Amino acid sequence: MITLTGGAQDSAEAKAYVPTSGDDEFTITKNPDVGIYEAALDGVTVAGVVYSRVGKHVTLLATSVFPEFRGKGIAARLLSGVLDELRASGDRVTVSCPFATAFARSHPEYADVIIDDDRPARQRH
Repeated sequence: MITLTGGAQDSAEAKAYVPTSGDDEFTITKNPDVGIYEAALDGVTVAGVVYSRVGKHVTLLATSVFPEFRGKGIAARLLSGVLDELRASGDRVTVSCPFATAFARSHPEYADVIIDDDRPARQRH
């Protein structure tokens, strides 16, 4: 289990955004100081994605959801929101996390942002 810190959201560099799906308040906070995207559901931290960044290249390293929130689609919502944000920033992504890898394979709509193996990201038509 990765450590998700509520205090990390207080960082001056932290950036929060809210994906537009679901009836609950689902917020993703980017904390570049520690390399974690954290997901909060109605104000409670429920999941996170550990990442590393080199320039415009981001590697998603590990995805974790607290046990009491598993099986509710939270990891998929988190990854979708993270990938949408990275796409909007013009970043390219590789995944080393097994869950993120499976998510990428089952969501071809992210083929333009995810680098498959060592090949450049495919462009949308």
